Amino acid sequence: MHSTAAVSEPPPRQIGARARRIEDPRLLRGRGRFVADVELPGLLHGAFVRSPHAHALVRTIDVDDALRTPGVVAVLTARDLARTLTTLRMPLGFPTSALPPDITPFVLAPEEVCFVGEAVALVIATSRYTAEDGAAAVFVDYEPLPAVADCRDALEPTSPKVRREAADNVLTKFNLSYGDCADAFRHAAHVFREELHQHRGGAHPIEGRGIVANFDAQADALSVWSSTQMSHELQFTIAEMLGLSEQSVHVVAPDVGGGFGAKYLVYPEEVAIAAASRLLGRPVKWIEDRAEHFVSAIQERDQYWDVEIAADAQGRILGVRGRMIHDQGAYTPQGINCAYNAATAVTGPYVVPNYELDVFVAQTNKVFTIPVRGAGYPEGTFTMERLLDRVAHELQLDRALVRERNLVPASAMPYVKPLRNRAGHPITLDSGDYLACQQKVLEVIDYAGFAARQRRAREEGRHIGLGFAHAVKGTGRGPFESANVKIGPSGRITVSTGAMAMGQGLATALAQIAAEALGTDIDAIDVVSGDTAAISMGIGGFASRQTVTAGSSVLLAAREVNEKARKVAAQMLEVSVDDLVVRDGRVEVRGVPQMSVPLTRIARLLRGIAGYDLPKGVGAGLEATVFWEPEAMAYANAFHACEVEVDPATGGVTLLRYVAMQDSGTLVNPSIVEGQVHGGIVHGIGNALFEYMRYDDDAQPISTTFADYLLPTSTEIPHLEVLFMESPSATNPLGVKGVGEVGTIPVTSAVASAVDDALRDYGVRIAAVPIDPVRLVELIDRGDRRRSPAQTAR
Repeated sequence: MHSTAAVSEPPPRQIGARARRIEDPRLLRGRGRFVADVELPGLLHGAFVRSPHAHALVRTIDVDDALRTPGVVAVLTARDLARTLTTLRMPLGFPTSALPPDITPFVLAPEEVCFVGEAVALVIATSRYTAEDGAAAVFVDYEPLPAVADCRDALEPTSPKVRREAADNVLTKFNLSYGDCADAFRHAAHVFREELHQHRGGAHPIEGRGIVANFDAQADALSVWSSTQMSHELQFTIAEMLGLSEQSVHVVAPDVGGGFGAKYLVYPEEVAIAAASRLLGRPVKWIEDRAEHFVSAIQERDQYWDVEIAADAQGRILGVRGRMIHDQGAYTPQGINCAYNAATAVTGPYVVPNYELDVFVAQTNKVFTIPVRGAGYPEGTFTMERLLDRVAHELQLDRALVRERNLVPASAMPYVKPLRNRAGHPITLDSGDYLACQQKVLEVIDYAGFAARQRRAREEGRHIGLGFAHAVKGTGRGPFESANVKIGPSGRITVSTGAMAMGQGLATALAQIAAEALGTDIDAIDVVSGDTAAISMGIGGFASRQTVTAGSSVLLAAREVNEKARKVAAQMLEVSVDDLVVRDGRVEVRGVPQMSVPLTRIARLLRGIAGYDLPKGVGAGLEATVFWEPEAMAYANAFHACEVEVDPATGGVTLLRYVAMQDSGTLVNPSIVEGQVHGGIVHGIGNALFEYMRYDDDAQPISTTFADYLLPTSTEIPHLEVLFMESPSATNPLGVKGVGEVGTIPVTSAVASAVDDALRDYGVRIAAVPIDPVRLVELIDRGDRRRSPAQTAR
C-alpha cells in the first residue's frame, strides 16, 4: 500500500541566491542610526586642538581664554588625562618583539608633536560649534623643529630625527629571500630594472570617525558608541587604559558608513573622549570632520621600489630582486603589516624561482600609515606587473603570452610558495585557474581585435590603449571569528557575531548562511554585529575575512542548532533523528510533514521549566556558539583588463571599458559580490588616476580638501563588466574566499599598462601612480614622437 501523505520539499537553497539586502529598507527610509545620531541627556561635545606644525616641541598650553568662552565646560591636556589613564601612550596593535619600544602615538601629545594634525588638547563644550570656538581660543606655544617629509631622505644619516626619543628614523628593516638570486641574475639572458613609486592616500569613507562615551560613576561602567571596524578591540583597549574591567565597558558600533581600513584601529581620540566622559561624569561626543580626516586619520604608503627582473629568452621569470622603502609616518600604531604584505605580494600568481627584497620601514613627520583597502597587495602587484610589461616590451613579446608562461598552473594547486605570511604560515595558493581567468577576460574585451581598433583610432588622431593585470590575495585571516545562533521562544532566529558591518551586506550574507542551515528564509533571521554585549569576543572587519571566518562560524553554529532541534524533536515524535528535517520553523519527519514539532515549542522546552528536567542528551537553550579558527588562508584572485584613451595635449586619461574576472570561491550572494567588486574597482581607479595626498618639503599637507585630493565620481567610471569563476576553497566549510579588497588590487597595474599601450608612439612608460596629467604631458614631450603605429608587439 502506498502512503497518501504529502511529501515535503527539500529546504530552500539560500547560499548562492541573489537575495535582496535585509539592511536596505531601513537605511533607504532614513531610519539608519549612525554614531552622529546618538543623543543622550546632558550630552557634551568635543573638539581637538591639533598641531599646525609637522614637528615641534610643546612649550606651554594656555587654556584661560578658551575656558572663558561661553559654553565651554573643560579644556583637557595630556596632564589632565593622565589622572584617569593608566598610560598616555597607546598600546601597539599586532604587537611583536621585532619592533622597538615607544613607537605608538599618545592620547594627547604631552611634549612633542610629530605630524600636522596631532592632538594636544581636547575642548569640551555644550555644542560642537562652541567647542570649536574654544579650541580656536587655546594658545599653544610651539618651538618648531626640523621635519622629514620624504621617506627616502629619512634614511640619510644626516636627516633630522622624526621624534626625539627615536634612535634614528629607521623603524625596522627586513629581508625576504629564497633561492639564489645572485646566480639567477648572473646567468640570465635578460635583466631589466624599474624604479617605481606608489602614492600616499587616504581611505575617506563617506562617514568619518566618531565616538560617544557615557561613564556611569555609580556603576563604574562605560558605554561607548563608535564608528569602528573592531568593537571588541576597542572595548579591551579602553578598559585597559582606563583601568576598568572588560565587563564594565560596553561598546556598540551602530550603522557604520564605510571603513576601508581607516577604522580598523583604536585611535587616540577614542580613548581621549572616553577619558573625558569619566573625568566630567557626563556623556561626550566627538564626530570627525573631513578636514580632520585628511590630517589625522590613517593613510597608506608612500612606497619607493628599485627592482630588477631576470628573464630567459622566452620571457620566463628567473628571479626578482631589489629594495623597497616604506613610509610609516611618525608613529606605529599597528605593526608593519602593510610593508610586509607588499613585499610578500610581489610574486602574486606567478612562478618566481628566486626572490630577494630588502625592505626599509622609514619614519617621517606625517600621519601614521596602516592598510587601506588592499593592504599592501596593490603595491606588490604593481611592481610585478610593471616588470612583466617591461619584459614583454623589451623582448617584443605579447604581454598576455608573457603572463601565460609565468602563471602558476591550475594543475599545481595547492601551490606552496617559499614565503610566509605575517603569521608565519607558508603562503599557499589553495585553488584557482589563473590562465582561464585571463583567457576569458581577453576574449570578452576582444583583445585579439584590439590592434585593428587601435590602428583605426590612430588614423583618427586618437590614442587608445589596452592593459591588463593579475592579482591574488590571501583572505580569511584568523585567529578566529565568533558567531552565536539562537532560536528564541518567539521563533525568531538571532545571529550574533564579532564581525563588523560597514555597509558591505554582512547581515544579509550571514542570514543566508544561517537560513540555509536551518531550512528557513532570511526574513526569519536577525543579525547583531559590533555589540560587545551580544557576544563575548570578536576580531572585526579587515583583510577580506568576514565571510570566510564569521560565515564559517555561523554555518557551524546553525548546524549545531539544527542538530539540537532534531534531537529534541526525535524524543517528542519517537522517531530517529536521521528521519527529521528542519524546515520553515518546524522539525518534521522527512516525507511526512504533518508529523512535526514547531521550533518555538522546542525553544520553550530548552529555556527550562523550573523544577523539571530538560530533554535528554541536550543542554539548555536552542543555541550554539562557535569561534571558528582558520588553519590556512583562502587565496582569491582576479584578472582585469581595460581600454583607455589618452589626450596627449592635456595628459587626460579616459576609461572607455573595464572588464574584471574574480574568483572568490563559492558566492554566498552574487549581487553583493558584484557590488563589492564594483566598489573595489572604483577605489582602484582613484588610486590609479586621482587620489594623491600631497605634502610639501616641510611635511605640511597641501591636499586637504576634495578640491585638491580628487576622488573618482560616476562621470569618470565606465560601465564595469564583472565576471566570476568559482573555485571553492578547501580551507573553510563554505568554500568561500574574500571579496572586498581583491577588486582593488590589479586596477593601478591594468590602467598603467593601458596608458603605456596608448602612448607607445611616444615611448612613455608609467612608473608611478596616480598618473598625473602634468607629469604625463612631460613624458610625452620627452618621448620619441613616432606618428606611425608602433611596430613592437603588445
